[in-house]
Order: sequence, then C-alpha cells, then structure tokens
Amino acid sequence: MRAPVWRWLLLAVGIALAAAAALRWRGFRATTPPSRLEAVLARSVRDLAIPAAQRRLSNPLAANAANLEAGREDFRQHCASCHGRDGRGQTALGGALYPRVPDLRAAATQALSDGELHYLIAYGVQLTGMPAWTNALRHQAADNWKDVLYLRSLRPLDSAERGQQARLATAAHYVGSAACQPCHQQIYAHWKSTPMANVVRDPRQHPHAIIPSLASDTAAHFDVSQVAFVYGSIWKQRFFTKRGDNYYPLPAQWDILNHKWLPYTIPAKGADWWVHLYPSTDAGRPTGPTCDGCHSVGYNIQTKQVAEWNVGCERCHGPGSEHVAHPSRGNILNPARLDAVAASDTCIQCHSQGRALGNPIGGLYYDWPVGYNVDLRLEDYWKLEGHTLGQTNFYYYADGTAHKNRMHGNDFAQSVMYRRGVTCFSCHDVHGTGNGAELIQPAQQLCLDCHSPGSPNGPREATLEAHTHHASGSPGSQCVACHMPQIQSEGTPGAYVHAHTFRFIAPAMTEAYGIPNPCTTCHKGKSTAWATSALRQWAEISPWRIQ
Repeated sequence: MRAPVWRWLLLAVGIALAAAAALRWRGFRATTPPSRLEAVLARSVRDLAIPAAQRRLSNPLAANAANLEAGREDFRQHCASCHGRDGRGQTALGGALYPRVPDLRAAATQALSDGELHYLIAYGVQLTGMPAWTNALRHQAADNWKDVLYLRSLRPLDSAERGQQARLATAAHYVGSAACQPCHQQIYAHWKSTPMANVVRDPRQHPHAIIPSLASDTAAHFDVSQVAFVYGSIWKQRFFTKRGDNYYPLPAQWDILNHKWLPYTIPAKGADWWVHLYPSTDAGRPTGPTCDGCHSVGYNIQTKQVAEWNVGCERCHGPGSEHVAHPSRGNILNPARLDAVAASDTCIQCHSQGRALGNPIGGLYYDWPVGYNVDLRLEDYWKLEGHTLGQTNFYYYADGTAHKNRMHGNDFAQSVMYRRGVTCFSCHDVHGTGNGAELIQPAQQLCLDCHSPGSPNGPREATLEAHTHHASGSPGSQCVACHMPQIQSEGTPGAYVHAHTFRFIAPAMTEAYGIPNPCTTCHKGKSTAWATSALRQWAEISPWRIQ
C-alpha cells in the first residue's frame, strides 16, 4: 500500500529542515571541507551532465613530445595556480575553492575518458571554480586536446611500469643527451643553450669557449695548448689542464663581470672542508673528487672517465638506453613523479655543500655524493654541511643562511617552502626557459602566482605597494629583493646570488651577527638604525620581527 502523499511531503520538509539546520550549524563557508556524500553527488552530477557524444570522443592528437610540451606549458600558465604544477591541487587557491580542486593524478580523474576531460576543460563546470577555457582564452580545440594529453601524463606509474623502473639499475646504460634529441627536439634545443649544458667545454671542440685573450693574462701565464677545459661562462671562467687521467686548475681565473684577471687558488685555511686533506697547492688537487662528479654524467671514480661532460639529460633521468630503444614512461626516471623530498634531491645532490658519506673512498675525499642516482635516497650517500647557530664560517652566516654559492639546497631545506612540498622545479626548469636562472616565469610573476596580495599565503595587504612600501615596478617592490636577497658570494668581487631560505633578514640581524640585510644592501650609504626606524613606521609589521 502506497504511503499517503502527505507523508512524502513531511519527509521532504524534514530533510530540508535538517539540511538548513546543518547549514546554519556549519556555516556557508568555502573553507569547510565537503562531506564524502557531497563529493560523490557533485561528481555524479558533473559526469551525468557531459553529453554522451562528448564522452565517446577520442583524442585526435598524437601523444608526441611536441604536443605534450605544448600541453604542459599551457597547464603551467593557466591551470597550475589552482591545480598545482604537479596536478595534486595542493595550492592555496585550490584549497579555498568549494568544491575542492581535484587531484588530477588520482584514479577518479584518470578514469574519465578523453572526451570527458576535453569537455570539462573546454566548457568548465557550473557552481565551481572551473572556468570554460574555450571562452576565457579563446582556446582552439587542438589546445584543449593538448591539455588532455598532458593530464594523461600525470597518471602515476602502474605496477608494470614500476617493475620496469626497478630493472633499470641493471638493464640500462648511458647513451648521451644527443640520443634524446630525435624525440625531444624542442626540449633538447632549449637545454642545449643553458648553462647546465655548457659548464665544461673543450676549447678544441669549442674555439670560442675561452672568453678573454689568454695573452692578456696578468695573474699567471699559460696558453691554449695547456687548457683542456674551461669552466663557467656567467660570473667567472676558470681553466683546467690535464695530467695523466686527472684534471687540475690553472692558477688564474677571468672575472667576467669586471673584465679582469684574478689569481685562482684555494687557500690552505678558511676554505672548503677538504682542503687540508690534499696537497697545499691547486696543482696537486685533482678535480675528480672535488668537481667532476657534478659537472658530468656517470663519472667513474675507478677509470676517471665520464659518460658525458656537463649536466646532461641522464644526470636527472638516469641511464637512457632502454628508453631510447623502446620509449615508454616505465623505462626512464622522471623526477616530477617522485615525492617532494626525492624530487628536490635531484638538484640538491649538486646544489649544496656537504660531503660524501663513504669518505675516504680509495684514499680520496669526495665533495659530491659518490654512488647516488635519482632512484636512490640522497641521504644514504650525502650529508649536508653542518652549522652551529650563532657562528659565521666559510659556509654559513650566523643564522644558518648560506654564505656562498652552490648552497641553494642547504638554504632551501630550511625553508617553509620546502616543508610545504614546494620543489626546485616548482620554480625552475633546467630544460631552459629564456628567463633568468631558468625560471618558469619572470621572477615577480612567479612569486605572485602564489603570493598575490590578500591571498591565504600572504601578503595580507590589499596591494603590493602597501606590502612593500615601494612604488610598483621599482627594485624595492620586487619580491626577491626582500625575501631572496643577493648575499651569497660567487667567489669574485661583486658577484652574488640569491638566498633560498626565503626569510626576511632584519637590520637588527646585521648589527648582531653581520648578516647582510636587504634594506641597507639596496639603500647603500644608509645605516641599520635608519632601516630599523623606517620599518617601525610600517604599521602592519610586528615589532618583534625587527628586533
């Protein structure tokens, strides 16, 4: 017997009242996590709303490197602010939307057909933060299909692919970066012009590699016949000769910024930790244990031979023979698929100061992590240089901020960014970008993508000018000016690189510990007292941060 209509009406009213009571109790806030029921219902309604004809569409584009790179670039520019550069959706903006931004790597997302993904990208989703990109950017259909290709690439490796990777350690060998070019032409072309690809050069193969005229050398005298390699092309250029199987530094370097010759020697005291373990002059200190492991691919400490000079593709992706023979996701290593710690360790292995855990190895002391590869744990091969708070030494300022270049990793591991899962390639792309330091975007734009005024990540002020107290576009309004001051020495006069702790260094720290602060570093001639007084006028700054 059917229930009377009034009972159904009463039930409906009861449900509505319960929902209203729950809403009043919980509030109507976007910050409230959606319940599991809400998430399931929302996903179901979304999927039902996609027309059947759209569901059945297949991606008409080939899954080649060019299309994939185009999709990746489009995703970085237009999607990463919500979805994150890795697609996980763990961003300040993504966490503030209701419903939450989905994890694009998750099985629920990857189970959608190509047509469904294309429809969601092209036409958006009502009552969410997902816009219709076809209208917003006047995207062509091909652009949206390239985005679908990139979303597919975010899929985690399956069990068969993980098995392939496990076998790489014994099955694969190095083949050189040139073997990657046929399939990855655009990436290879960008990388080929980066400093990574041109740190070490043989002047016989690259006649224009030597920047100065050697005849003008006033610090030491040597000619091109003695130069086996040149190191560097940005801040300084150093020269190395070969004796037997080893390379040794020559006693002069070219200061690129100031266009002059300088003596080059590492002093016996007050320098790198390993200096006292080698002969007292550079002529007796081979570069194999101290430099070559990071300036090459596959340096063999027994034969002293390399698979390739410079930071080639296989330095970060591992031996590539299997991938070149049978290209697939499973037979090459991709740091972007690693967890945040392991991903950054791909860079930290060389962009840090430390010492190999196995030292001494064969009677030699190594300044790079011998035996490490990107599929292994760096901590099993490398120890970051230690520091005692309050003490300034060759490596660190008193607060633990790095004192010299090649210590980005030492800095970064201390930062809030690192603790929140940001990786080195959240900001940098070593394949080459055309921006300074191979940044994914110009520095200011990159910072403001996550730290725009009023965002949950800060700053809290309504405008950038209100936050920086400097005119828009001026040096003082640049995020890096205060949060990444150029205080780490490159080893030649006036050559400094940016700190990576992202901490603001108050003028009081300069007074107490001699750590350079961004205020008087920029406002030369002004005192720390002047800078502190100016900061006290900023009403939004806590007085405890400037003491």
